[in-house]
Amino acid sequence: MTKCKLEYIWLDGYQPTQSLRSKTKVVEDFSGNVEDAPMWSFDGSSTEQAPGGASDCLLKPVNVIPDPGRIGTGFLVMCEVLNADGTPHRTNGRATINDDDNDFWFGFEQEYTLWDPATDRPIGFPADGFPGPQGPYYCSVGTGKAVGREIVEEHLELCLQAGLNVEGINAEVMMGQWEYQIFAKGAKDAGDQIWLSRYILDRCAEQHGIEINYHCKPVQGDWNGSGMHANFSNETLRTCGSQEVYEAICQAFEPRIKEHIDVYGADNDQRLTGLHETQSIDKFSYGVSDRGASIRIPIGTVENGWKGWLEDRRPASNADPYMVASAIIATVKSAAVPA
Repeated sequence: MTKCKLEYIWLDGYQPTQSLRSKTKVVEDFSGNVEDAPMWSFDGSSTEQAPGGASDCLLKPVNVIPDPGRIGTGFLVMCEVLNADGTPHRTNGRATINDDDNDFWFGFEQEYTLWDPATDRPIGFPADGFPGPQGPYYCSVGTGKAVGREIVEEHLELCLQAGLNVEGINAEVMMGQWEYQIFAKGAKDAGDQIWLSRYILDRCAEQHGIEINYHCKPVQGDWNGSGMHANFSNETLRTCGSQEVYEAICQAFEPRIKEHIDVYGADNDQRLTGLHETQSIDKFSYGVSDRGASIRIPIGTVENGWKGWLEDRRPASNADPYMVASAIIATVKSAAVPA
C-alpha cells in the first residue's frame, strides 16, 4: 500500500484579506482524482470562521493536483469551506461564481513582491535609501536588476510539474517585483489555479527565507503597485465580431464601480491613483490598448475583427480571484448586448 500525503488547502476568514491555510491527511493508494478525496473538517474558531462552541467547518475538495514539492507521493487539494450543515460558508467566494457551464475563460496576471524579512523591504532594496528609479527592472536580466530569479524559476518549474497552466513569467517594473500568468477555461478552475500557485509560491519562498508580499502598494512613492489584471471572455466576446457589442459590455461596468472595487483587493486606493498605469479608483474608462484605463481592449481583439477578450486592470494583487471572477461574470451577464 502506497502512503499518499494530501495537503488540504483553504481560505481562512481574516479580513480584509484572506490567507491560505493547509493541513496534511495521510491516506493509502490515492487515485489523484478529486472525487476520491474525502471531505474533512477543521477548527474554524482558529481561523475566524466559527465560534469556539460550534467550531467545526467542513472542507470540500474541488481541485486536486500533484504536489511536486514533497518527497514521496503527494497531492495538493484545493477546498471550499462549508458550514457544518453543508452550506457554503460566508467566506467561500468560489461558491458565488455563476459559471457552471464554463462559458467564461479567465487569464489572471499575478504580480507579487519578493520581500526580505531582515530589512522589511523588497529584495534588492538597500537597508536604507532606495535603488535607482524605475526603468531598468521591467523584463530585465542581470545582477542588480533582476533580483530573486532563482525563486521565480523554482516556482515556475514546480507549478508546471503540478500541472498548473502557467503561461509565462516576467520581472515587473519595481525592483524585486515579479509576475506570472495563468489561464483556464472556466472561472472556478482559474481561481483554483491562482490559489494553488500562490500556495506553491509561499511554500517555495519559505525554503529561501523570503516572504511573498501580495500587498498592492508595498512601497509608497514613485514605485509601481502590484495588480492581478483579469483577462476574460465568454462565447459572445470570443465570436461576436462587433465593436458595438464590446462597447455595450464595457459600459455595463461603469455603474458598478463600487461593486467591483469592494472585491478587487484591500488598500486598492493606494494603487489606483491615476498614475503608474492605472485609472483612478473612483472613475471608470475603457479604451483600445489603454493601460491607464479601467478596462483595456487588447489590440489583438480589434485586429481579430472584434473577437477576443477584455482586460480589467483594476484587481489588486491581493484580491480573491474567485470574487473578482464572480463580479465580472455578473456584470457581463447584465449587459444590454445588441442583437
